[in-house]
Amino acid sequence: MTTADGSQRAQGWTAAVRQRLGLGRLLPLGGPADGAWISERAAVTVLRRAVGGRPGPVLLELRIDVADAGTAPAPQVTPPPSALPPGPLRMEASMAATTHQPLPAAAAALRAALLTAAAQRLGLVVDEVDVRVTQLLHSDTAPDRTGPPSAEVLPAEPEGAAGRAAAGVTGVATLTRALGPSVHTDEDHVRIELATDGGHRALDVVRAVRASVTQAVDGHPSVAVLVTAVTEEPGAQVPPTG
Repeated sequence: MTTADGSQRAQGWTAAVRQRLGLGRLLPLGGPADGAWISERAAVTVLRRAVGGRPGPVLLELRIDVADAGTAPAPQVTPPPSALPPGPLRMEASMAATTHQPLPAAAAALRAALLTAAAQRLGLVVDEVDVRVTQLLHSDTAPDRTGPPSAEVLPAEPEGAAGRAAAGVTGVATLTRALGPSVHTDEDHVRIELATDGGHRALDVVRAVRASVTQAVDGHPSVAVLVTAVTEEPGAQVPPTG
């Protein structure tokens, strides 16, 4: 192996690690039987969009984890590597508030908005939302509401019966390849990685994908789906890069 070949492999490995770390935790969507997960980075991006246009408190940091991993039920579908168990989730958020609203009311408003967005836009089961006020804003303050950039989407061309079936489901923006191939096949099991359309609830899309892939693949295997991104605009498509 030449020095150039070794350098290219090292760069590829580094890029893969960065991509994996950029996803954050792999959070359960729905319940133990749903076979659905979403990257923390994708979920946080959607929640920021949902609450970012509202007047009043500003969401700063947001972390999501399983509320109690020790009591979380076991998944009924083989999960992606390092995925969290499908138990109820806990959000920890920090916020900046104005002086025009009592702090408890501001925190309650942000908590309610996060819970609503998590359920209606994604399908996350959230038991707890801990909101802390870490900044006070004056009326002439214009804080940044955008948050960190979204994780990079690595589109993939649909291949094989499973890939074509998944890509054809309404609400799928593109297949992705953050953890490797977009379609990973083991004995009697298929894992699909994809990005969903922002105009559709992520859990509903995943359920439809699982049903479509199970019917399309010989032997009707079990199917798990990992959502690595949610497009910002309804109907938006991510062009494949090959």
